[in-house]
Amino acid sequence: MKHLLLTAALLAGLTLSARAQTTATTNATAMNDREAFQKGTFQGATADQAQYHVIYQLDSDDPKLIQQTLRNIGNALEDTRLKGKLTVELIAFGGGTALYRKDQPYEAQLTALKQKGVILAQCLNTLKERKISKDELLPLISYVPSGNGELIIRQAQGWSLVHP
Repeated sequence: MKHLLLTAALLAGLTLSARAQTTATTNATAMNDREAFQKGTFQGATADQAQYHVIYQLDSDDPKLIQQTLRNIGNALEDTRLKGKLTVELIAFGGGTALYRKDQPYEAQLTALKQKGVILAQCLNTLKERKISKDELLPLISYVPSGNGELIIRQAQGWSLVHP
């Protein structure tokens, strides 16, 4: 028992030490960014991680918002800092389901995004509630049980959320 308590105390100390180092690094980065901004040399954050994950939420059928979301995803994929490091998922639910309908003009854009590795996901709850058949939607999408559930899980996994 004594051995377990010592191990737990050691692990807790290591965790606190790692957190302190992370906080110190974050504070130093923020200070360097402020200094660069004041000197007019700030060029944005440095993508120093090996991999980044983002989920885009679309719950509106507004064509302007749909185009903005697709444009935002394209811009993220083209960001030179994130090239080869970014995993993207687009989850549609509620009104956002319009994006994936066969009678809408987005198929070419979605095909291009899918070819770049973007995960295109649709909430099954929305289809059930709105009585929409999968036959009405583009065949290039995947389905998840719940859009909100997908957001919750992805955020718990450390994914960033973008909701244009």
